Amino acid sequence: MVLEVALIDVVAGREDEFTAAYAKGHELLVTTPGCRSVRMTRGIESPSRFVLLVEWDSVAAHEENFRSTERFTTWRSLIGPHFAAPPVVEHFTDVPA
Repeated sequence: MVLEVALIDVVAGREDEFTAAYAKGHELLVTTPGCRSVRMTRGIESPSRFVLLVEWDSVAAHEENFRSTERFTTWRSLIGPHFAAPPVVEHFTDVPA
């Protein structure tokens, strides 16, 4: 399992528009083959900052099944207009205890 973490800064004052766009596009992401779960969080101290957490079967599942498809193009057209800057996206794996 791979965790995608996307730090998203939204234009101040457009947070509600962003969350509505996210709700509209959520199904595109969550139904992608290889996607295990999706969670969007919002900053308390920084309410224009959001963190998207997506569990994927692999980095390839994210890149091949989502990023390189029309799903991503549609997703980005919904949420992208609200970005203050391009999101910072990284992949992570669990560290054994």
